Amino acid sequence: MTELLWTGPDDADATLLLAHGAGAPMDSPFMTLISDMLAMRGIRVARFEFAYMAARRKGGKRRPPPKAETLDGEMTVAARAAAAGASGKLAIGGKSMGGRVASHVAENLHKTGEVAGLVCLGYPFHPPNTPERLRVAHLETLTCPTLIIQGERDPFGTRAEVEALTLPPAIRIHWAHDGDHDLGPRGGSGTTRRGNLEAAADAIAAFLKAL
Repeated sequence: MTELLWTGPDDADATLLLAHGAGAPMDSPFMTLISDMLAMRGIRVARFEFAYMAARRKGGKRRPPPKAETLDGEMTVAARAAAAGASGKLAIGGKSMGGRVASHVAENLHKTGEVAGLVCLGYPFHPPNTPERLRVAHLETLTCPTLIIQGERDPFGTRAEVEALTLPPAIRIHWAHDGDHDLGPRGGSGTTRRGNLEAAADAIAAFLKAL
């Protein structure tokens, strides 16, 4: 049974299942802060850990994360577990690798009516410094309503790089001003990481409520 960490009101109109990134657990500072911000905006959030990360928590040997494609089954199981306790419509997503895995399964779950949307926080469009190794083939035919929150300076896909791609109308992108992979801007940019996260939470809440 997938263990879920719930945040937010039980009677919310929308629930978001969030998977963690490759190197940080479901209760990392980033995951906790964005979950709390969404809860304050009336969204219920369910977090979970892939088996490799859960094993680390239990004292298992720290191993590199498996290939994202091998985690699709775990994401589907978690989505169905979240649906059982979800309030209102259910969307799935995650931080970095977690969002990428969610994007692999969102289309099929949307077609069966199990998932209403997809939210990716810092989508890894390509590995850093290798923009030619794109991870977008499956995105090009996506019809599931999708919101990607992306830092303008994200080394996994900058604004210039992403805007040069041909993505379907189902995908909309919210840009975090001068943000890096964790949405943090540089000093003197005119904004703060907290401000970028607050704006991201506003965008996610509006997106989910409109599904």
